[in-house]
Amino acid sequence: MMKQNFSQRTYILQILTHVIGWGIVFGLPFFMMSRSGFNITWADYLRHNCIAPLSYLIIFYLNYWLLIPRFLFKGNLNSYLLLNIVSIIIISFCSHMWQESIFRQMAAEMQQTKMHDGPPKGTFLIRDLFTMVLTVGLSAAIRMSRRWTAIENARREAEQSRTEAELKNLRNQLNPHFLLNTLNNIYALIAFDTDKAQQAVQELSKLLRHVLYDNQQSLVPINKEVDFIKNYIALMRIRLATNVTVETHIDINPESRLEIAPLIFISLIENAFKHGISPTEPSYIRISLKQKGTLVSCEIINSYHPKSIKDKSGSGIGLEQVRKRLELSYPGRYTWQQGVDENHKEYRSVLSIEC
Repeated sequence: MMKQNFSQRTYILQILTHVIGWGIVFGLPFFMMSRSGFNITWADYLRHNCIAPLSYLIIFYLNYWLLIPRFLFKGNLNSYLLLNIVSIIIISFCSHMWQESIFRQMAAEMQQTKMHDGPPKGTFLIRDLFTMVLTVGLSAAIRMSRRWTAIENARREAEQSRTEAELKNLRNQLNPHFLLNTLNNIYALIAFDTDKAQQAVQELSKLLRHVLYDNQQSLVPINKEVDFIKNYIALMRIRLATNVTVETHIDINPESRLEIAPLIFISLIENAFKHGISPTEPSYIRISLKQKGTLVSCEIINSYHPKSIKDKSGSGIGLEQVRKRLELSYPGRYTWQQGVDENHKEYRSVLSIEC
């Protein structure tokens, strides 16, 4: 509906522009005569001053509605030029014949009043030919500008549709990916603590609504995303050993109305739990999520314990999806720094998004 209203407004604006433009062209003789101190009647105007603007109007819209769409836009440049030359000659001839009849009457009046002759007739012919050529150029420029605008709008709509389709595809991939990793964690719990496994299933049910429903939206309230992150961390804590330390610092205004793309940060946190925990060595994960105005930053620091090739707990597509989604949702509005320190003991990821 909004797009249709915009098209209607654009169409009305184009009509008004044409009406005002030709109103100025046809009304110019009245303005020039009044400035020179002469009075002009409608009879004089129709007799002497109407034929030239009318010729320009005919050649303009002959190009605008017929010659340009049917010949120039279809690549028939020679036919377009030839038809314009023929049209200009015919319209100029008709205009010249009309003006010739006017000049005869004026010449008779001048002889009676003994006034000197007016300008040479060739001057008017050259003026009209030159002005018609300019009118053809103006018509082509306006029409081509309109066509370029339509093509550009269509390109933007196609790009937006493609982006939305890619985002939807990425979100659909992320749902089973996230669920698979979580189920792997619960499966590991079943082997040594069934009570914790049952608690994990309950926590998982709280997350599924956000993953299955809110993830289908392009943007969600940031506080809802924060709640999801907290629930996910609580779920992951269930299976952690005593040698693992998890610290969280979330500085998000509870009244914030900022919206953000869903499940952007959760893949980074999931990656920290995957590669930051060792079953035998002391491990740590530090998660900081902050908001300052429209800037949201997520910093994650964890001990680095990369999984072996035989480990199938996750396919490794999470971080790749994050980068693709950032490029599609926040092009030029994010920074992401990540990497392992020199000792290969600590991994740091800092993602900042201008929402």
